[in-house]
Amino acid sequence: MEAYCVKCKSKKEMSDPKEVVLKNGRNALQGKCPDCGTTLSRILGMKK
Repeated sequence: MEAYCVKCKSKKEMSDPKEVVLKNGRNALQGKCPDCGTTLSRILGMKK
């Protein structure tokens, strides 16, 4: 899954993505940028 890296200023393929539930109940994927190691997040949608 791709996500935008704010340090690299481009879309990168996440390494080691994990599905998490945010405090507001939305599902998201969180992983690491393969180049700089910054945490990347991509919101998927509401949990049913």
